[in-house]
Amino acid sequence: MTYSVFIDGQEGTTGLRIYEDLSKHADINLLQIDSDKRKHTEERSKFLNEADLVFLCLPDAAATEAVALIKNEKTRIINASTAFRTDPDWVYGLPELKQQREQIRSAAKVSVPGCHATGLILAIRPLIEAGIVQQDYPVTCYSITGYSGAGKSGIAEYENPAIFAAKNLNAPRHYALQLNHKHLPEMMMFAGLQYAPLFTPIKASFAQGIAMSVPLVNRMLPKRASAKDVHVALAAYYEGERFVHVMPYDSEAYLDEGEFLITACNHTNRLEIFVFGNDDQINIIARYDNLGKGASGAAIQNMNLMLGFEEGNSLVG
Repeated sequence: MTYSVFIDGQEGTTGLRIYEDLSKHADINLLQIDSDKRKHTEERSKFLNEADLVFLCLPDAAATEAVALIKNEKTRIINASTAFRTDPDWVYGLPELKQQREQIRSAAKVSVPGCHATGLILAIRPLIEAGIVQQDYPVTCYSITGYSGAGKSGIAEYENPAIFAAKNLNAPRHYALQLNHKHLPEMMMFAGLQYAPLFTPIKASFAQGIAMSVPLVNRMLPKRASAKDVHVALAAYYEGERFVHVMPYDSEAYLDEGEFLITACNHTNRLEIFVFGNDDQINIIARYDNLGKGASGAAIQNMNLMLGFEEGNSLVG
């Protein structure tokens, strides 16, 4: 069966990637709006209501407006913005969480997780469910991400030589220092935490790729679990998953002379979880493509589930 799909916001980074990947999908008919009409409400409304499934790759306010324009009860929606991620009327689109895959299959409205949130939730949620980490644990985390996560304007800055030099963008930059990053509510809710994590994102001068690091201190854990115990729990939780892989505890073969390669999962929908440490200190690192499993790849994975396709269709594992 062929489905009609409309990407509202196709000109943006995530929308463009979704379009490129779905253009090779034999059972998808991509509806095309004229570029000069993509901001016309009446024209957008027509496409939004004609489609079997809509991707919203828009800023939050525009995504909210688009949802209000959809009157066709048969149109299913995948939202890539922050809007609706913690809304109980929407299903959170992270299939690797227990019972989540089934909810996504039957959902009319799905929200794609934030790129930073994806790594934190997949690292912590299994440990809370296993009783290794308590819900009130004071979680801290930091991520180093490529500049493509800043959207078209951010990409333009980094790829303009004059601006790059003038703003000294070769050096990594911490941001969201007021501890109000927009991914915090979903991190807290879907990781199962009672309190928001202390999260520090860092933008660096490479295009894409992300490493989310979550340190844990053994003496603060209820079971005093070692790094090896954490690794065993994560490996058991994700056993058999196609896109989330817990890497061997002895991970030297996956490092570059002992150094971590942030970009190793680029251009895939793969997310790799590493556990480093000892009996006293633990460091979990999730590595993935911020434009793949952190954005467009996750969106397509959800689409495949919602429309009954093989889950990995059009995706690189």
